[in-house]
Amino acid sequence: MVPEFSSLLVTGAALAAVLGLLWLAQAGLRRARPLLRPAGARLAIEEAMALDARRRLVLIRCEGQRALLLTGGTQDVLIGWLPGEAQAGPRP
Repeated sequence: MVPEFSSLLVTGAALAAVLGLLWLAQAGLRRARPLLRPAGARLAIEEAMALDARRRLVLIRCEGQRALLLTGGTQDVLIGWLPGEAQAGPRP
């Protein structure tokens, strides 16, 4: 049995509508992501940089302090805590 052209057209239009709604939902969530984060977020990733195919340097912020992590090797390593924003001013 061969489907009629009108039923194929309706099916294609329904598929396009569902895909369009999914795309709109994704775009809306991407724009609303900063608003969904709690105001008092205690832990956040500030920056990440790939060193090679396995390892990454990650700068995190935890309760106002910043730390540098090396991840992806045989074990993850805390390289150290960085000075806070109030202490990181120009040096004499």
